[in-house]
Amino acid sequence: MIRYPLLKKGATIGVTAPSSGLDKPLHSLAIQAFERLEQRGYKVVSGNTVWTQNKARSAPALERATELSNMLHDEEMDLIIPPWGGELLIEIVEHLDFQRLPEKWILGYSDVSVLLLAITLKTGIATAHGTNLIDMRGEYQDDTSAKWESVLATNQGDSIEQYSSQKYQKKWDHDNPTPCVFHLTEETYWKSVGVNYAKMEGRLLGGCIDVIKHLIGTPFGDVPTFQKNRIQNEPILWYFENCEMNVADLRRTFVQMKLAGWFQNCSGILFGRSPANDSVGNYTIEDVYQELAHELNIPIIYDIDCGHVPPQITFINGAYGEVTVEDGKGKVLQKFI
Repeated sequence: MIRYPLLKKGATIGVTAPSSGLDKPLHSLAIQAFERLEQRGYKVVSGNTVWTQNKARSAPALERATELSNMLHDEEMDLIIPPWGGELLIEIVEHLDFQRLPEKWILGYSDVSVLLLAITLKTGIATAHGTNLIDMRGEYQDDTSAKWESVLATNQGDSIEQYSSQKYQKKWDHDNPTPCVFHLTEETYWKSVGVNYAKMEGRLLGGCIDVIKHLIGTPFGDVPTFQKNRIQNEPILWYFENCEMNVADLRRTFVQMKLAGWFQNCSGILFGRSPANDSVGNYTIEDVYQELAHELNIPIIYDIDCGHVPPQITFINGAYGEVTVEDGKGKVLQKFI
């Protein structure tokens, strides 16, 4: 059984940095995001880790884990949003008491997806993979990113639809943000291996493959047990996004996932657009997708709105998803059941 938190109007948002915080020159980005959220009726409470960054992390692991735990157990906190991702979130998972975690949304992506996936696998509590806090600092949010509020306000037993974006951002230009932060200039076109139309459904799980791969073989990445005990052997619909890995790195990771049982009873895989996916020799990302589709006998949809090439759909780990793509347009239906 999956348990779904619920976002209510006027919620209090706790901001903590379980991975990276902000160097002093970047503090204004968080302050702007706080102001925008407060204008939307939220109360924002910041932890100390948000404002520090040293040696590739906001603070030592135990300090990060303690601040996160305190916010999760604070009854006044309704939602946790880290400022952004980073590099070393995996250091904190051994310091969290998963047996005592309350039902509370955590929203983020990149390195934060380690925390999201571990929580859902260990506890059955749904978590939200979507826009991070720093990208909420604009005068408004694009239609795709802004759906995080509607998704997190969906009641258990209900469902919500999201659609592929009209345009996406090809390159970051941090020094010249638009009113919605992103520079959405390129036409979005979702693709599927071998066909023009594809449909898949199953329990959604996923995140940034660069980092969630390190959960394989640990107590925090036990997918087979989750599948058996939490979702009664329903099929899993994976979504992945790649930040920095080349295609050989990806291929090795997918083989490891397969050997670890992550793809048993898998109904399909979704791949986000990527700034990486560099070819090795004449081995391309399209080759990787085709090999996966053939080996696992599943549909593969790629270049979706997920990850480091924004905007991105809000995917709920644990929700029952139905995803379709036709003529480059995609629809994601998530059922909170």
